[in-house]
Amino acid sequence: MSTELEQGAELTGTVLQPLLTGEISLSPAELQQLSPAALAYLGDAVYELYIRSRCLLPPQRLRDYHQRVVAHVRAEAQAEYLRSLRPHLSNQELNLLRQGRNAASAGPKRVDPETYQQATSLETLLGYLYLTNPDRLNELLQSLDLTCPESKV
Repeated sequence: MSTELEQGAELTGTVLQPLLTGEISLSPAELQQLSPAALAYLGDAVYELYIRSRCLLPPQRLRDYHQRVVAHVRAEAQAEYLRSLRPHLSNQELNLLRQGRNAASAGPKRVDPETYQQATSLETLLGYLYLTNPDRLNELLQSLDLTCPESKV
């Protein structure tokens, strides 16, 4: 199943590249120094960039584009995506989820604490994979059903 972005890229002859290709090299000791909250902070940015990239087509007004992105980056959506990924995760990845869940602070009042913890644990995993295994990160992100809803204009 190809996304609208992939279909548009085929039409224009554009080759889609992985999410981010810059290399960040951290030693195992440096990686151990990062808290789950710091990994979640990074994972939040990585996830949002991925979603924004996926929702680029069809072209639309910024307000509509923003609404499409927000539908995927809300804690409720992230918690749902985590549920779909969980059966495909390794024991190490499941352990990272637990660490991220336990590190979650109080979230927005509109979100129940359990949902916020699940979203934070997903972001922790994504931040960790961004630093350690970009291929696995892309594999997991591409396995999600991230069809961007059409705007209601």
